[in-house]
Amino acid sequence: MKPFAYRRPTTVAEAVRAGAGDPGARFLGGGTNLVDLMKLGVESPGLLVDVSRLPLDHVTRTDEGGLLVGATVRNSDLAAHPDVRKDYPALSQALLAGASGQLRNTATTGGNLLQRTRCPYFQDVSKPCNKRVPGSGCPAREGAHRDLAVLGHSQDCVATHPSDMAVALAALDAAVRLHGPEGERTVPVTDFHRLPGDNPDQDTVIRPGELITEVLLPPPPAGAGSLYRKVRDRASYAFALVSVAAVLGVREGRVEHAALAFGGVAHRPWRARAAESVLVGAPASGETFARAVDAEFEAAVPLRDNGFKVELARRLAVGALTELTSRAASA
Repeated sequence: MKPFAYRRPTTVAEAVRAGAGDPGARFLGGGTNLVDLMKLGVESPGLLVDVSRLPLDHVTRTDEGGLLVGATVRNSDLAAHPDVRKDYPALSQALLAGASGQLRNTATTGGNLLQRTRCPYFQDVSKPCNKRVPGSGCPAREGAHRDLAVLGHSQDCVATHPSDMAVALAALDAAVRLHGPEGERTVPVTDFHRLPGDNPDQDTVIRPGELITEVLLPPPPAGAGSLYRKVRDRASYAFALVSVAAVLGVREGRVEHAALAFGGVAHRPWRARAAESVLVGAPASGETFARAVDAEFEAAVPLRDNGFKVELARRLAVGALTELTSRAASA
């Protein structure tokens, strides 16, 4: 590990000044991803700005009935929070599906959003990788890509985003609050992560020196339920082959509200807008659900070894939507 400087600011403003003042600076929360990447040689920050003790460890109600989640709230605490479990069950389920209990006790809300891909070529500094060294190539396209993207990828990158939490937040219409040298701004979670295009080294739209301070959850849609489902190679401690977060409201047998997001299929959590347009107003039936997911994955471009993800996503989403419909019928 290369030498680095360390600072522990006491205010958000001080943290932002420190981060903006050094182009090699990184913000440190729980460190469950960043420290691993430092050990691998993928990340080599000149300065670590420890934000873990900033006064951002809160989960509070908004005046509108939503939730404000501070960036340093630990994943385990957020998953167990009674308001999250009651009003946003998909978020709680997504958090519990990620990593181990020990990691969830350390990982933070802000850090979870900023974690980087687990593509094996990105994590191996002896291999080329456009995300790690722009212009060096993407060996995953012809190499080991079974776990990688089928939607939104480019010639330069086929990596997937690893977060479970972010998929749920995308379906729940959450937003990220950022504090930077130019002030504060709010970005929808669906716009926070980027597709790779020809700049796969840029994971998010975050600007130099900006710090995630909060995540804003709007009030849950009246009468709608939510859930998160994940398929992985083993029962625990594994990233998603495919995951889905679904929010569904059914009235008199028809879909009144629908929000769907997929994980494990793209460079960012994939909000399924095409599927949603098919769902809203249509009969809440397995046939409708399958047709909606098929409409979304018409844009899929599977690689040699990961075409199975399309059918897997179809079955997973249809099952999730069917379960939510059954719950609504028995409520």
